[in-house]
Amino acid sequence: MMELHPIKVGQLVETSKRFARRLLTIGENRFELLLAESELSRARLSGEWRTMAHGAGGLARRAETVGAWVSSVALLVAGVAALRRGPRAAGAAKSAWFPMILKGVRLATAIWRGFRARGAKPF
Repeated sequence: MMELHPIKVGQLVETSKRFARRLLTIGENRFELLLAESELSRARLSGEWRTMAHGAGGLARRAETVGAWVSSVALLVAGVAALRRGPRAAGAAKSAWFPMILKGVRLATAIWRGFRARGAKPF
């Protein structure tokens, strides 16, 4: 059989201390790497958030522009349709005054919205 050397208590304590220091150093290194990785992830997320906010702002501006064009085209189409109707037949009944006023208010509202969408002042 193989003969075992007796281990001295002082030597065991020193070996344990070295082992504990190595483990502590490894733990500290891993902690620092984790902190660095966390900071990189935070910076990347912040950049992506700014990019997304910028894109959403651009999309909102495009939607406003499209809305302004659509309202202008709708107003133009309504005007052309009103001009194409022509005069009423001689035997047709007169229309009531309230629906005519309501149409005028709708037309004024559409014109007002068209000016506001473009940022121009109507008067």
